[in-house]
Amino acid sequence: MCLILVAWRVHPDYPLVVAANRDEFFARPTAPAAFWQDAPQVLAGRDLDAGGTWMGVTRGGRFAALTNFRDPAQMRSGAPSRGGLVADFLTGADAPQAYLERIADRGRLCNGYNLLVGNGETLWWASNMGGAARSLAPGVYGVSNHLLDTPWPKVGAGKTALAEALDGLPGDEALFALLRDDGIHPDEHLPQTGVPLEWERLLSSAFVRSPGYGTRSSTVYCLSEEGRTSFDEQTWLPGAQRGERRRYRFKSNAPWSGAECRLP
Repeated sequence: MCLILVAWRVHPDYPLVVAANRDEFFARPTAPAAFWQDAPQVLAGRDLDAGGTWMGVTRGGRFAALTNFRDPAQMRSGAPSRGGLVADFLTGADAPQAYLERIADRGRLCNGYNLLVGNGETLWWASNMGGAARSLAPGVYGVSNHLLDTPWPKVGAGKTALAEALDGLPGDEALFALLRDDGIHPDEHLPQTGVPLEWERLLSSAFVRSPGYGTRSSTVYCLSEEGRTSFDEQTWLPGAQRGERRRYRFKSNAPWSGAECRLP
């Protein structure tokens, strides 16, 4: 993911609400959100190059999501897949804190990342770029390609929009609308991450669009106080054309209203 917005224990009926965009090259092969054949409890998309994922949930209430940390000077070829950290949490049984402690050494071998992991009881964040693992208190959070709550323009705007969108739950129209914001922010507000200014401009919007690279999927995940999960993924094609819309609904380890795949 390149933008993850989280409301943790803010809404009285939905303790966890996540709105996230994944930005990637369109040429990179990807499977849309589905329950995995080799791990049937896991619902997530899949990177078909490395086998990991950027965001997913489980029937038991586990959640994990990841963003890359943007610093071209520190990119290492041949580093382990960061998406494997998400997949391993979803397929495992460690509590969030224990998992982050266990993978700390492994994480240092990866290129820069932010990792969010939760189990319905606690939500934790960690980064291998100087962010010590910590349990998140109730609140609204945002992370893009720097550390948690770094005040990049799209992070600040997204957090404000998410807080306002909570009033519309269980409807998700406002959540998907904030993820579709393709406004470019002024140059004076842009970070300097080591990429050319034209790319800083392009990447400053919540919804990224360019010929070969852009937002590939928008995902809204809500976990209710009763343990009901709603997980909706809108995929995007080159030219910001709509792809599949997948909708999943379930509770705990048994189907709630089943899983539906719907085209727009």
